[in-house]
Amino acid sequence: MAVEIVYRSSRDPEQLFMDKAEADRHDKMLELAETLAATLQAGVPGLSERHAEEVSIYMARHREVFAKAFKSSPDALESLAQSPDQSE
Repeated sequence: MAVEIVYRSSRDPEQLFMDKAEADRHDKMLELAETLAATLQAGVPGLSERHAEEVSIYMARHREVFAKAFKSSPDALESLAQSPDQSE
Protein backbone atom coordinates (compact mmCIF):
# COMPACT_ATOMS: atom_id res chain seq x y z
CA MET A 1 0.00 0.00 0.00
CA ALA A 2 1.34 3.41 -1.00
CA VAL A 3 1.26 6.45 1.23
CA GLU A 4 0.53 9.85 -0.26
CA ILE A 5 1.06 13.16 1.43
CA VAL A 6 -1.60 15.71 0.62
CA TYR A 7 -1.98 19.27 1.76
CA ARG A 8 -5.25 20.92 2.62
CA SER A 9 -5.98 24.58 2.22
CA SER A 10 -6.82 26.15 5.58
CA ARG A 11 -9.28 28.56 3.92
CA ASP A 12 -10.79 25.91 1.64
CA PRO A 13 -10.59 22.58 3.53
CA GLU A 14 -12.26 20.59 0.75
CA GLN A 15 -9.45 21.50 -1.66
CA LEU A 16 -6.48 19.12 -1.54
CA PHE A 17 -3.03 19.68 -3.02
CA MET A 18 -0.07 17.41 -3.65
CA ASP A 19 2.37 20.27 -3.09
CA LYS A 20 2.64 22.47 0.02
CA ALA A 21 3.67 25.51 -2.02
CA GLU A 22 0.57 25.16 -4.19
CA ALA A 23 -1.66 24.95 -1.10
CA ASP A 24 0.03 28.06 0.31
CA ARG A 25 -0.51 29.95 -2.97
CA HIS A 26 -4.17 28.95 -2.94
CA ASP A 27 -4.56 30.17 0.67
CA LYS A 28 -2.91 33.49 -0.18
CA MET A 29 -5.15 33.91 -3.22
CA LEU A 30 -8.23 33.29 -1.08
CA GLU A 31 -6.97 35.69 1.58
CA LEU A 32 -6.52 38.40 -1.05
CA ALA A 33 -9.98 37.64 -2.47
CA GLU A 34 -11.54 37.95 0.98
CA THR A 35 -9.95 41.36 1.51
CA LEU A 36 -10.92 42.48 -2.00
CA ALA A 37 -14.54 41.40 -1.46
CA ALA A 38 -14.81 43.39 1.76
CA THR A 39 -13.27 46.44 0.06
CA LEU A 40 -15.55 46.16 -2.97
CA GLN A 41 -18.66 45.82 -0.82
CA ALA A 42 -17.64 48.86 1.23
CA GLY A 43 -16.89 50.92 -1.86
CA VAL A 44 -19.77 49.87 -4.12
CA PRO A 45 -23.14 50.29 -2.44
CA GLY A 46 -25.61 47.59 -3.44
CA LEU A 47 -22.98 45.08 -4.56
CA SER A 48 -24.18 41.67 -3.44
CA GLU A 49 -21.96 39.44 -1.35
CA ARG A 50 -22.07 36.77 -4.08
CA HIS A 51 -20.97 39.15 -6.83
CA ALA A 52 -18.28 40.68 -4.63
CA GLU A 53 -16.94 37.19 -3.92
CA GLU A 54 -16.96 36.16 -7.60
CA VAL A 55 -15.24 39.37 -8.73
CA SER A 56 -12.68 39.28 -5.95
CA ILE A 57 -11.72 35.65 -6.62
CA TYR A 58 -11.36 36.42 -10.33
CA MET A 59 -9.17 39.44 -9.57
CA ALA A 60 -7.08 37.50 -7.04
CA ARG A 61 -6.51 34.63 -9.50
CA HIS A 62 -5.29 37.14 -12.08
CA ARG A 63 -3.55 39.50 -9.68
CA GLU A 64 -0.40 39.78 -11.79
CA VAL A 65 -2.39 41.04 -14.78
CA PHE A 66 -4.38 43.49 -12.66
CA ALA A 67 -1.21 44.71 -10.91
CA LYS A 68 0.42 45.38 -14.27
CA ALA A 69 -2.71 47.18 -15.50
CA PHE A 70 -3.00 49.32 -12.37
CA LYS A 71 0.68 50.16 -12.40
CA SER A 72 1.18 51.34 -15.97
CA SER A 73 -0.29 49.08 -18.64
CA PRO A 74 -4.09 49.08 -18.88
CA ASP A 75 -3.68 47.10 -22.10
CA ALA A 76 -2.70 44.08 -19.98
CA LEU A 77 -6.39 43.53 -19.24
CA GLU A 78 -7.03 42.76 -22.91
CA SER A 79 -5.55 39.29 -22.41
CA LEU A 80 -8.26 38.55 -19.82
CA ALA A 81 -11.07 39.99 -21.91
CA GLN A 82 -10.11 37.76 -24.83
CA SER A 83 -9.68 34.62 -22.72
CA PRO A 84 -12.65 32.24 -23.09
CA ASP A 85 -11.74 30.36 -19.90
CA GLN A 86 -12.93 32.49 -16.99
CA SER A 87 -12.35 29.78 -14.36
CA GLU A 88 -8.57 29.53 -14.57
